[in-house]
Amino acid sequence: MGRPMFETLKEVLVGKLKAASEKITPEATVEEAELDSLSIVELSIILEKDFTITITDDELLAAPTIGDMAKLIEERNAAA
Repeated sequence: MGRPMFETLKEVLVGKLKAASEKITPEATVEEAELDSLSIVELSIILEKDFTITITDDELLAAPTIGDMAKLIEERNAAA
């Protein structure tokens, strides 16, 4: 993945999970981004299937912001 993980995450959230683009910022919380727990479960599945990154929905929900979520995904991707 040659581009910032946040951009990739935003593309998935907006493109596949129908999140509102303007609400997906690095500082936004899951609530501010209007992502429900089902969306986070779907995100976990998409990351596993499309990017071969294993990360649980609980781990994703533990991230305080979307930017922190992107960092967590990036770290997990680097470790893979």
